[in-house]
Amino acid sequence: MGLGHMQRSGQVKQIVGSTLWDPREYGPSLDTNFKSDKSVGEYAKMYKENGLTGGHVIMLGVDPLSRAVVIENLHACPGGLQVGGGINSDNSLQYIEEGASHVIVTSYVFNNGQMDLERLKDLVRIVGKERLVLDLSCKYAIVTDRWQQFSDVYLDKEILDFLAKYAGEFLVHGRCGRKK
Repeated sequence: MGLGHMQRSGQVKQIVGSTLWDPREYGPSLDTNFKSDKSVGEYAKMYKENGLTGGHVIMLGVDPLSRAVVIENLHACPGGLQVGGGINSDNSLQYIEEGASHVIVTSYVFNNGQMDLERLKDLVRIVGKERLVLDLSCKYAIVTDRWQQFSDVYLDKEILDFLAKYAGEFLVHGRCGRKK
């Protein structure tokens, strides 16, 4: 199993990204490839005990339970986990202060399908380039908003060189079509 874990209501899952809709708008629809019997905390403990770094936990919904679970796990593995999901200029530093090695962003920077350079620069000012991971989920164009919104930014060498001025690391995913 890879180091990337998404958690929803405290449960670790690997999801089919294109099935992650906003349940308030579309109703519950979430296909998973994998669900773990272990909690996010057990993974954090395992990472710490084995000296693993670079694992990431992605909040699927920014609710109080998700935030509490993430904070608990950042404390269990300080400096070892990256955190994403709902990260913005207002909360990014809080996650770093709670023990995240990095924050991961997509939708905040690629706002409404357009790259918002001011937001990107603001995040760099707050947490630093070295602690910022840009999640460039893409299929030709960078995809945001639960893999539903195609941006006007196409992933190529030129854009990677440009974005490297602002982020110390990239997280790149391929997008598969929604299951029928």
